[in-house]
Amino acid sequence: MKILVIGTGAREHAIIHSLHRETASGAAAHELHAAPGNPGIAALATLHKVDPLDGAAVAALAEQVGAELVVVGPEAPLVAGVADSVRAAGIPVFGPSGEAAQLEGSKSFAKEVMAAAGVPTAMAHVCTDATEVAAALDAFGAPYVVKDDGLAAGKGVVVTDDREAALAHGEACLANENGRVVVEEYLDGPEVSLFCVSDGVTVVPLVPAQDFKRVGNDDEGPNTGGMGAYSPLDWAPSGLVDEVLTRVAQPTVEEMARRGTPFSGVLYVGLALTSRGTRVVEFNARFGDPETQSVLARLVTPLSEVMLAAARGRLGELEALRWRPEASVTVVVASEGYPELARSGDPITGIEDAEALPGVHVLHAGTGRAEAGDLVSAGGRVLSVVALGADLADARRRAYEGVAKIGLKGSQHRTDIALRAERGDVTVP
Repeated sequence: MKILVIGTGAREHAIIHSLHRETASGAAAHELHAAPGNPGIAALATLHKVDPLDGAAVAALAEQVGAELVVVGPEAPLVAGVADSVRAAGIPVFGPSGEAAQLEGSKSFAKEVMAAAGVPTAMAHVCTDATEVAAALDAFGAPYVVKDDGLAAGKGVVVTDDREAALAHGEACLANENGRVVVEEYLDGPEVSLFCVSDGVTVVPLVPAQDFKRVGNDDEGPNTGGMGAYSPLDWAPSGLVDEVLTRVAQPTVEEMARRGTPFSGVLYVGLALTSRGTRVVEFNARFGDPETQSVLARLVTPLSEVMLAAARGRLGELEALRWRPEASVTVVVASEGYPELARSGDPITGIEDAEALPGVHVLHAGTGRAEAGDLVSAGGRVLSVVALGADLADARRRAYEGVAKIGLKGSQHRTDIALRAERGDVTVP
């Protein structure tokens, strides 16, 4: 197929990498395009300088290259309605409409849908001024959970025992365009990410993963877009995926259809396995980053088949997904100063050395080219080093051997990705 992928990050590189890998099984090669892409994606796809938020421009590009499938990766273009423009041009698109993407674009809307669908989630107050935020904080008590109602690239959430810090975050969120804050009860227990692919009617779950949001080891420091992930989760309850499909994903998709805004694409279900049962922490309307890097590394079923079936409303005809038995660990290499003030423009070396290691591949996120053509950092999260191994211990070892090959001045990464799971220290209350 001719496939156009919209986005610039490691998630989009992971998608392109999976599509390119399909050729290894003897299938005909796809003609891959990306807009705007990144230097890593450029090795596998033709790049196009198109604003990913401009639906008309994306649709025109899709027509120009003869795309038979368009994949909209990031949340901002989805919420902006880019998928609608592509659908209006008659081209199959993997990604929800702008209205359906409000499941991520507005946390208060997501709570409303969850309530209507009977989805178990945290109790919450939607606040529109500082007085309401303060009252909600006092009602729930510490630890305080304060979320920007709108998109915040994974960094709009503060979880803290410090009431002043929680209130300050709430006030900062109120100053944003939408001017709303969601204050929630704190959910105990480990978190799980589960991607559920939907065509608006049928829902097909992928395998669970766990990511690491805090910038530092032992979950210290501020929230980030994600510092690493792994799959599978041997410690998760055996019936978890079926439970989430039955109690969360399918009812949500049915509720969205009832509202006249069918959800087609990836429903990212963020979960907490609490002492009171499974609870939804959040919905996203796209693949999560960095979980996608680990999940897609294990997928055997051609990703193109899954996405095209969803785009065409034919998921029900898809055979059961097939998965590699190996474990996958992803470690994010971030710039100095991330997430507060990330450095850019520093040379990057060692990617080829890392990829020469067995089971290791490197995905680009915040990378660019200097005037002389050298690869340099161009963002906070710069690279994702992904490794497959016989088990978690093997995958962790390989991933960190890959990270050790990367040269980037002042770079930082967590050294404990999947460590507690490897040791058997993750427990469900």
